[in-house]
Amino acid sequence: MTRPSIFQKRITAVRQKLAAWEVDGVLISSPTNRRWLSGFTGSNGQLLITANRAIIATDYRYFTQAKRQAPDFTLFKHQRTLEETRNFLAEAGVQRVGIEAKHTTLEQMAELDEVENVAWVPLRQTLEPMRMIKTAVEIEAIQKACAITDAVMGQVPHLAQVGMTEAEVAWELEKAMRQAGAEAVAFDIIVSSGPNSPLPHHHPGSRRLQVGDPLIVDMGAQVDGYRSDVTRSFYLDKKASVPYFELYSLVLRAQTAVFQNAKPGMNLKEVDAIARGVFEQAGHGEHFGHGLGHGIGLDIHEDPFFSPRASEEDTVEVGMVVTIEPGCYLPSGVGIRLEDTALMMDEGLLPLTHCLKQPNIP
Repeated sequence: MTRPSIFQKRITAVRQKLAAWEVDGVLISSPTNRRWLSGFTGSNGQLLITANRAIIATDYRYFTQAKRQAPDFTLFKHQRTLEETRNFLAEAGVQRVGIEAKHTTLEQMAELDEVENVAWVPLRQTLEPMRMIKTAVEIEAIQKACAITDAVMGQVPHLAQVGMTEAEVAWELEKAMRQAGAEAVAFDIIVSSGPNSPLPHHHPGSRRLQVGDPLIVDMGAQVDGYRSDVTRSFYLDKKASVPYFELYSLVLRAQTAVFQNAKPGMNLKEVDAIARGVFEQAGHGEHFGHGLGHGIGLDIHEDPFFSPRASEEDTVEVGMVVTIEPGCYLPSGVGIRLEDTALMMDEGLLPLTHCLKQPNIP
C-alpha cells in the first residue's frame, strides 16, 4: 500500500463516523492522532475533516513541512489568532464540530466557545479505536523498534555493573539504543534496583547497584514514530537467591500462560485474568497491582488495555500490537516484571521481542 492511500483510507474511515458522532466535522489537534491521520509531525496544527474537506491548519514554521508530509490535506495558514480560527471553520462550512474531549484543555475550550455559530460536541474517543488494528507498515516499524530494544537489552549484563548508579545505567542504555538506530527512546528508561525494584515506574536515581540487588530494566526504542516496550528483571550476582528465583519463576509462568492461552476475540478482562489467576493461586494476588498490559504504537500506552476493570465489550483482535507485562512486587523490597511486545494473530499472540530471560548478572 502506498503512503498516500494509507492516509486517504484513514480520512475515509473518519468520514464514515461523522453521522454516528452527529457532527458535520471533527477537529483533531492531539499530536498522535494528528500524525496518524495525516503524517504531519510538527508540534502545532489542527486537522478538520468534513464530508468533503480535509484541511490542515498550522503556523508559518510548518507551512512547507505540512505540504510535504500531509499532501492529502488542504493547507490553511493559521497564525493562532481567534479571527483565523473563525475563518478556518467558516471556510469548511461546519456548524456542529466534534472535538477530542480527552485532549482539549479548559483554556482551549474557552477559546473555541468564542467562535460564533459553531456547536462543539465533545467526543470521548475519536481516532483511538481506529488505531488499534495496525497496518503492515505500522507493524514493520514496531518490529524494527523491537529489534533495537532486544539487542540493547541483551547488553544489560555487561552494562549494568555493581557500583554504577541507576541513572548511569539508564544513560548507557539510551546511548546504546541511539547508536543501534533508534530515533528516540520510546519513554524514559526505568532502572530500579534493590529497594526501588517494587516501584513499577521508578525514576532512575543516584542509588548505586549492589551485589544481591534485584534489578528491573524497562525500556523501548522509537522508529518512524512507532515504539517498543520490553522489561527484564535481573539479580546482581552469579546465582539468584532461592526466594528471588522462585518469584521470578512465578512471574515467568504467568507471562507464559498468557502467551499460551490468549486468543483473538477474548475479553480484555479474561486475558488479564489468565496471569492474575497464576499469582492468586501462588498467594501473590495482592502483589500484582497493575494491569497485564496495553496497546502500543505511536503512543507508548494506547488502547486496548488489559485490566480487571476493562469493559465486558472490549476484546483483543487480530492485528493489535500489545504488551504482556505481569509483575510481582513485595513490600519487603523485591520487585520482578517481565514484559514483551506482541502481535495478536489468528492463532494467538506472536512475540515481537525475544531477548533472553536470564536473571543472573555475574
